[in-house]
Amino acid sequence: MPSRRPTTQPLGLHLTRTARAVSQVFDRAMAEAGGSTATWQVLLLVRSGDWSTQSQLAKAMGVTGATLTHHLKGLEADGLVRRWREPANGRVQRVELTPEGAEIFERLRTVAQRHDERLRAALSDAEIGQLRAILDRLDAGLHAPGDLGV
Repeated sequence: MPSRRPTTQPLGLHLTRTARAVSQVFDRAMAEAGGSTATWQVLLLVRSGDWSTQSQLAKAMGVTGATLTHHLKGLEADGLVRRWREPANGRVQRVELTPEGAEIFERLRTVAQRHDERLRAALSDAEIGQLRAILDRLDAGLHAPGDLGV
C-alpha cells in the first residue's frame, strides 16, 4: 500500500523554518549594529549578573564551556569584557562588562527590543501567551519520558 503524502507540512519542519527565519532577521540586525547574536547573548548574561561562575554562564547560554571560552576570548580581545580569576579559588573565573562592553550592550539591546516588538506586532497579548505556553509544552514534551524521539 503506497504511503500517503501528508496534507500539511510536518510541525517540526514548519517550526524549524520559522525559527530560522526569525533568527536570520535578528542576526542581520545585530550585525548591522556592530554585534552578533552570540555577542548579545553573552553580554546580556554577563550584565544580568544572575550567575556566579563562568561554567554557570555557559549553562545559562546553552553552550559548552569551551564554546563560551571562545566567545569570551574574542570579547575580551575586543575590550568588551574583563575576566579574572577568583583570588581565593583560582579555578573560578569571573567576568564583567567594560565601559565599551556596556556601550555596545545598550546598542544591541535597542536592536533586540525592536526585533521583539516586530514579532509581537503580529500577535495579540492573548496569542503571545498562547504561543509561549505551546512552546513550553513542546519543550517539556521533548524532555519527558517516552519523548518524541523517532
